[in-house]
Amino acid sequence: MRTLSALICCLWLLTACEQLGIEDPVKIAAAKDAEGKAIGSACRYSVRTIEECYSLNPRALKAAMFAGWLTMDAYMRDNKIEPKQVHPAAEAKPAEEAKPSAESKPAAEAKPAAVKH
Repeated sequence: MRTLSALICCLWLLTACEQLGIEDPVKIAAAKDAEGKAIGSACRYSVRTIEECYSLNPRALKAAMFAGWLTMDAYMRDNKIEPKQVHPAAEAKPAEEAKPSAESKPAAEAKPAAVKH
């Protein structure tokens, strides 16, 4: 009788493992899968190839990233959504726009402001 009550107490205490900070492996796997799908979806929406997505996120699950990428691709095709290029390579300015204009003064000609202490 004593062993049965001790066993019941132990089982009762183990049911509250989440409150003790012990993480459930099933929940961890589900979170990693969801994170990978979100990363893959974002990569597809921002016009990144799946290879770029893999190289930028080496710790994420590749299968989940691919599933998210495919899901977003199908969604974008079905709803005729044009992809948005938001990664830095697409934001580069042409060389002509980067040149300073003739009206702007060089930094050497500008007088520094007096600093008062």
